[in-house]
Amino acid sequence: MKKNKVVITGIGIVSPVGLDRETTWDSITRGRSGIDTIDSFNTEDLETTIAAQVNNFDATNYISLKESRRMDRFVQLSVAASLEAVNQSNLNINSSNAEDIAVVISSGIGGIITLSEQIEVMLKKGARRVSPFLVPMMLPDMASGQVSMLLGAKGPNFSTVSACASGGDAIGQSAKMIADGTSKIAITGGTEAAICPIGIAGFNSCKALSKNNQEPEKASRPFDAKRDGFVLGEGAAILILESLENAQSRGAKPLAEIIGYGATGDAHHITQPAPEGEGGARAMKVAIENAKISPIDIDYINAHGTSTPMNDKYETAAMKTVFQEEAYKIPISSTKSMTGHLLGASGALEAAITVLSIINGTVPPTINLENPDPDCDLNYTPNLSKKGKIKSAMSNSFGFGGHNCSLIFKEFDN
Repeated sequence: MKKNKVVITGIGIVSPVGLDRETTWDSITRGRSGIDTIDSFNTEDLETTIAAQVNNFDATNYISLKESRRMDRFVQLSVAASLEAVNQSNLNINSSNAEDIAVVISSGIGGIITLSEQIEVMLKKGARRVSPFLVPMMLPDMASGQVSMLLGAKGPNFSTVSACASGGDAIGQSAKMIADGTSKIAITGGTEAAICPIGIAGFNSCKALSKNNQEPEKASRPFDAKRDGFVLGEGAAILILESLENAQSRGAKPLAEIIGYGATGDAHHITQPAPEGEGGARAMKVAIENAKISPIDIDYINAHGTSTPMNDKYETAAMKTVFQEEAYKIPISSTKSMTGHLLGASGALEAAITVLSIINGTVPPTINLENPDPDCDLNYTPNLSKKGKIKSAMSNSFGFGGHNCSLIFKEFDN
């Protein structure tokens, strides 16, 4: 059976460097960091006191106060990004198309802020004072659920949870549904809001976070020899995917096309990547095969690039395995150097940035790359963005548990 072409017709972003798509893209191309000292709670007992927060976000700009109070922050962020994406796509959801529209929005952790707050309520005031909204606010699938209810989309509705690969997997699985004809349109991406005391403490305990509290803007430094861990971020990014036929039938403008998706497992370790990035390399190879292109056709790679010692070393090795000598010629960058690591939303945000890179012919920089690491010797576009034609681009996402995801996008040919 012939597969449908899958195109992107809308993008919505709420990030540490911008409350919308345009502001985020402008910040990314200018190399602006969204990392600063945490100001939303007391960090006195924490080893790490910095994060990439979404500042000045007001959920009531998008929904009513009553609705916002029944949503965890990760859901609120997804609503804002979804509305922006739907608006750009000029998507009107009604009784004639509602059942053809899927909602697949990932979250790696879900409502951890609500959960931690309600545990404190129970400990201080007793079990009977726990909110009846605790469970529906903390479930990771509730971003998909709430967005579908808000917009009236009645197609397949679920969340992907694969740690830091979740956002990429949500987009990849949505693209497969559209290619197969299961759905005509998908509102898909990822969202995360885990900047809270237990979130920071947990990642500190597994030695994952940077402790460069004195220089927040320089703390996330992927591929740099002085990197010491990732910086926790929050936000949401949503893409509107649809079949080319459906987009054309309703007069929607395709922004780009998604042509490849690869997902693999390491079967190795709960937090560390497989030696030499073997699983990540396989994901990239599968995505390239799925896209029916050659490795030489990739013009840009948005790397997972977490700023942890192990990931950056092994992701570099994985790219060398897949692209061989060509790996040294391909512009690569880690936008986590500016946004921090959005966990289950990172793959979606970086997919959105990758699409914007194609549209605007610009490779974003990897900021804070000042001290070359002999193990990380590829072209990571240090510190300044670079203009250039990008026809096809790859976005990588790897997660705790050995989850690997690679997406490939290409410019839309009229």
